[in-house]
Amino acid sequence: MARPADPAARARQLRDAIDRANHRYHVLDEPEIPDAEYDALVRELEAIEAADPGLRTADSPTQRVGAKASEAFATVEHARPMLSLSNAFSEQEVRDFVARISAATGDAEPEFCTEPKLDGLAISLRYEDGLFVRGATRGDGASGEDVSANLRTVKAIPLRLRGAAPAVLEVRGEVYMTRAAFEDWNAKARAKGERTMANPRNGAAGSLRQLDSRITASRALSFYAYGLGVTEGWPVPERQSQVLAALRGIGFPVSPEVGTARGADGLLAYFERIGARRDALPYDIDGVVYKLDRIDQQEQLGYVSRAPRWALAHKYPAQEQTTTVEAIDVQVGRTGAITPIARLAPVGVAGVVVTNATLHNADQVARLDVRVGDTVIVRRAGDVIPEVAGVLLEARPLDARGAPRHPPFALPAQCPACGSDIVREEGEVAARCSGGLVCPAQRVQSLIHFASRRAMDIEGLGDRIVEDLVDLGFVRTVADFYALTQDDFLQMRRRADERDGTQPETARQGKVASKWADNLLGAIARSRDSTLERLLFALGIRDVGESTAKTLARQFGSLDAVMSADEGRLREVPDVGPVVAGRIASFFAEPHNRAVIAALRAAGLHWREGPPQANLAGPLVGKSVVLTGTLASLTRDEAGARLEALGAKVAGSVSKKTALVVAGEAAGSKLDKARDLGIEVWDEAALLAFLAQNE
Repeated sequence: MARPADPAARARQLRDAIDRANHRYHVLDEPEIPDAEYDALVRELEAIEAADPGLRTADSPTQRVGAKASEAFATVEHARPMLSLSNAFSEQEVRDFVARISAATGDAEPEFCTEPKLDGLAISLRYEDGLFVRGATRGDGASGEDVSANLRTVKAIPLRLRGAAPAVLEVRGEVYMTRAAFEDWNAKARAKGERTMANPRNGAAGSLRQLDSRITASRALSFYAYGLGVTEGWPVPERQSQVLAALRGIGFPVSPEVGTARGADGLLAYFERIGARRDALPYDIDGVVYKLDRIDQQEQLGYVSRAPRWALAHKYPAQEQTTTVEAIDVQVGRTGAITPIARLAPVGVAGVVVTNATLHNADQVARLDVRVGDTVIVRRAGDVIPEVAGVLLEARPLDARGAPRHPPFALPAQCPACGSDIVREEGEVAARCSGGLVCPAQRVQSLIHFASRRAMDIEGLGDRIVEDLVDLGFVRTVADFYALTQDDFLQMRRRADERDGTQPETARQGKVASKWADNLLGAIARSRDSTLERLLFALGIRDVGESTAKTLARQFGSLDAVMSADEGRLREVPDVGPVVAGRIASFFAEPHNRAVIAALRAAGLHWREGPPQANLAGPLVGKSVVLTGTLASLTRDEAGARLEALGAKVAGSVSKKTALVVAGEAAGSKLDKARDLGIEVWDEAALLAFLAQNE
């Protein structure tokens, strides 16, 4: 990298550019440069400062990461106490709160600033002359811990304020971890056999209390501002909502869910509105906060004990609860993966009664040391399956000698569904049943997968019907679907009703409903005419997803060619490594799998095949294409198939490797990301013209 003619000027220019990029990304949510360009700016600034350390400033982006390990955290006395909030759990408590404020202020319909109550760690940030000088945790409200070095690593926290620089400005807010960052961290930790985080709140708190800020920097933390501490030389607005808008204007991210509402009805409507969106938010919240909007009225009401009279936290049902483990069983998935499941004493978590929670795998059970009888923390957030997040070891039941009453959990040696050996491949986290298609548990899931929309697309053949068909002996393999008759379906329904002790109204009236069976038979008949890639995906070969199935179909052209390919030939296929190649070869080497395919052929199933395209020289060979939005003249599946015929690899998400994005009507975030990354974008007219020219 050539040394600039004026390093000081270039360093200032780079700091400004990086600061602008951070502001647009973290505050405005409008990124303007791709990640690669941002990284290049940071590297150039690092090089300039390394060559001339005198150019390194306190607000330089390079100072966010890499501080040496500290011995301990110093204590910081808060110039203005960081108070807690009074809580409300019912509508009446909210109405009483508003009534008290109305009586004190004489305002019949007081206006409030409303905001979500983030489940993170409260902090105070101090700026002097516009520069970040110190950050501290809430602690006991009067004093906290100096975690400045760690807070510098949080890119959403500005190191220098935008605009005029006040002499002193203390900003209060919440450091949190998004659900996506939390799940990503835990997935990687489980894969490495490391300890996982219990929840995003603990993830944020634990990250900020690392003695080495380089560890904090490796964790994706976020920040939202929500209030002020002491100020000098900064004109404080007249309303709380205006304070937040002003903070956003000088560089702080503020929750987009912030609003205003009047009276108790307005507050309760906000509570319901945010509650309905709670699971869709990218971060955890445990309630909403109401603050009297007028600052002069806040000062008039003052404080009681350790909480302001003018603010209230309205809590939602907890997304974490404690309960006891009654048993630990194992569940067998479609691929044979063995998942330990904790059977729990029923407990309400986030409005849902939870009786089962995943323990993920044997390594996770060992790390947590979960045992029968333990009191555990159960977590449920969004659409995430309830999981055991921790064990309260102090509550573990002991015997008369003081030893744990129950032994550690151990995986069974045989599959509970079929008795086959449970094996664990070297380097794999999951243990698996070796029974394959002879295992009833895998059979049901394999049949459900075979009928799914992206596979053979047998509409209406859902989980419950498949389970009943297997349980009552009508279906053993996927080929059996094509031998079913109307009488089979009606018998299955009658026997299932008898087993379950139910009788439909039509049966009580002496009628036999058969339309549903006819619809299923029609869907099965339509699935007889399919494509090779759908069939390869539908067979449920481990690690062969839609993309790999399409690649195999293009490379080999026929099912017979795929079935006869050895591992060496399979490894030559793009995106097929040695492990997947071995699994494909092993699948087709199994006699019972070949027997099922022969039965499918005998049942009249037909899949469209074509010549091998291993040497395809089309215009899109090796290029990744993403389709987004709605196309008027053809479906996205049809467009994808035609692009793949020209050599393209159709992907589901935009990345730096994407060569082209085709955007139809109502294209959303994928189009925005493509533009941010400078990726070529076609509209539908450009796509149709290209297809007409090249097909």
